[in-house]
Amino acid sequence: MPILSFGSQNINIITGKKTMTIRKIWKNPLKVGDRLYCYWNLVSKEKKKIFEAIVTDIDLISFKDLKNNDELAQEEGYTNSKEIVKEFKKMYLEKINDDDIFQIIYFEKLDVDKWKGKKINEKAMITQRADIFFDSGKYDKSEMCYTAALKFDPEDMYLLNKKGDNLSRLGKFKEAIECYDKALKKEPSNEYILNNKAIALLNSGNVEEALNVSNKAMEINDKNPVILYWRGFILEILKRFDESLEIYDRLLKIDNTNPEVWNARGNILNEMGKLEEALESYDKALELCLDDSDIDASAQNRKGNALIELGRYEEALECFDKAIELEKENVDFLLNKGVVLMELGRFDEALYSFTRVLTIKPDDEDAQFLKEECLENL
Repeated sequence: MPILSFGSQNINIITGKKTMTIRKIWKNPLKVGDRLYCYWNLVSKEKKKIFEAIVTDIDLISFKDLKNNDELAQEEGYTNSKEIVKEFKKMYLEKINDDDIFQIIYFEKLDVDKWKGKKINEKAMITQRADIFFDSGKYDKSEMCYTAALKFDPEDMYLLNKKGDNLSRLGKFKEAIECYDKALKKEPSNEYILNNKAIALLNSGNVEEALNVSNKAMEINDKNPVILYWRGFILEILKRFDESLEIYDRLLKIDNTNPEVWNARGNILNEMGKLEEALESYDKALELCLDDSDIDASAQNRKGNALIELGRYEEALECFDKAIELEKENVDFLLNKGVVLMELGRFDEALYSFTRVLTIKPDDEDAQFLKEECLENL
């Protein structure tokens, strides 16, 4: 019973695109017709049987020829031959010599009803792998797995929605919308899929159409916090600030402990010129966000901008310092700090801030211009 284990570089083995592998020749070499029992990460906690297969062909290659063959290495799932050599040296603990022989094994995956060993739910296995990749941000790999899982059931609502979410994160908004539309044909009143479609439309620049889809989601459930949050954002993009503010206020009546909503509300009030009220919202967001550094840094920066408008430069400087402490190479924060320092007449410190920006982003025109202004005032 020959067993083969495949690692993370072999994602195509799951999707069915990969039908070959390379292994050092065994004491009893594989031959055409042998049945393979194939596993994912055999010696780890993630161990899982993925399929059975039949060997269809065998080629032999010496390590000397293999270690310089980029094309073959790429077929095996590596970037180049150097990478496969490095991996093989870890895989085979004994020294590999130039005249050592490897087998290039070609195989055909068998339908599950033809397996001799324990059968598995292939769709569930591939979906689980897709979800793991999606949750870890490996969207190119998760897209491949969701596509493979959909071959078992092209109308699966969960898979269509997740593939759409995946495509959105890859910036493939048109394809994402097509996935959501397929899902909505089967379940047109699914508020979550409607909302996901609205987000994809928004990100693709179709803001009015995004609002229309958001309207449909609201007709189904106008108390869903996720739908309300994104509706507020869509209205903000459309500069319908009063309506957006109303949405965020509704959200806070449902849950007044969400720092993202307080931060979004502060942004709207800032846009409306209601700076004191905006500061109150930013302060509330900062109070609630705790360890969420992204919200914290954004809120500190927004609060600093509002304080600049009010002429409260020392307080604004404190906000930008806190934001920079969290995101040390954020050029927007550094630029804002430099502007405040110029307002305070501290041109030497402002010069340092703009120089830091240019170290990170040498072609930043704002930093170049402001640096010159500082030099003239020193």
